[in-house]
Amino acid sequence: MNDIQCIMSTYGRSPVAFTRGVGTRLWDEEGREYLDFLAGIGVNNLGHCPPKVTAAICAQAGQLIHTSNLYRIPLQEQLARRLTATCFADQAFFCNSGAEANEAAIKLTRKYMRDHGQPGRFEIITAVHGFHGRTLATLSATAQEKVQRGFEPLMPGFRYVPFNDAGCVERAISPYTAGILVEPIQGESGVRIPDEGYLEALRAIADRHGLLLIFDEVQTGMGRTGKFWSHQWSTMTPDIMTVAKGLASGVPMGACLASAKVAASFSPGTHASTFGGNPLACAAALATLESLIDDGVIAGVAARSAQLVQRLDSLAASHSMIKTTRCRGLMAAVELNGGAEEVAAMCLNRGLLLSLQMGTTLRMLPPLTITPEEIDQGMAILDGVLSDLF
Repeated sequence: MNDIQCIMSTYGRSPVAFTRGVGTRLWDEEGREYLDFLAGIGVNNLGHCPPKVTAAICAQAGQLIHTSNLYRIPLQEQLARRLTATCFADQAFFCNSGAEANEAAIKLTRKYMRDHGQPGRFEIITAVHGFHGRTLATLSATAQEKVQRGFEPLMPGFRYVPFNDAGCVERAISPYTAGILVEPIQGESGVRIPDEGYLEALRAIADRHGLLLIFDEVQTGMGRTGKFWSHQWSTMTPDIMTVAKGLASGVPMGACLASAKVAASFSPGTHASTFGGNPLACAAALATLESLIDDGVIAGVAARSAQLVQRLDSLAASHSMIKTTRCRGLMAAVELNGGAEEVAAMCLNRGLLLSLQMGTTLRMLPPLTITPEEIDQGMAILDGVLSDLF
């Protein structure tokens, strides 16, 4: 048995292994160079090996990596203050991934209802084609049969409705409903951007029925769309929000953020995470926030997004195989009429990394630090692939 056979077959891995990365570029074992338009699936928002984050990780690793949440962690306290200052939230719970953050949000919603005299309200409404994680609870919240198949019976307590249809949300409410959980933009299903007013409508529905509104910003947060949080393109706020991916630039970290009123339902012993918010992860996250905000990275997303939209529009006008393009900030998708798998494979072969979603859509999540020249280079590769295949 060789080395790779010792790993469980949970991924359909491409036959390439990377050994080094700087900014938007990666190099494989043979020294071939690639443009990374996926950024570790929206994790490396500052690119690969960002100097400020790398220095913070090295310094913290030489001082203290882990203690325990049985004791105060000053870096965690600093991070919570800095993170909550970016949004509606008053308090944070730190964990290790987006799935764990969503687990915390689900538990917090149920506990809040029980604490407020409504223990029978435990169901959460989620959107079809959304994605919230691979644990049993978050898998049950994810309304995609392809990721649920084989793991039945699923955990009860979730009702599914079409995305971008507030009327269906209202009709799905029952005496058991506790909350509404959605992504402000659906990422895994191919960058599905809702109509203007959809998020505001969800807020109004939640208020009218006494529900909690939960936003999964695991993929859309941390500046990805040009605002620190994607829901900040609207005029409302949720009660709970989850984040991970770009939070610590590749060091595993997630967080569940909530208003003080809702967060009060978590008391000592109700929830925990051994590694969540340890000193190493917090040092990486603090350096990430400093780069995103203080160094002006997020402020530069609008210009790069406008360039990317222009290039995508040009591609769509030139290639009839493109059904549509979608873009918000540096979160983009090219939906094809066919042949998407072949396009993705040829892009990889020519040195451009992106991902295939739903069998028809190419998703792009480049680093927020991508240069204009790199955008042009990546789009030129995609243009050439489309020309050669179709």
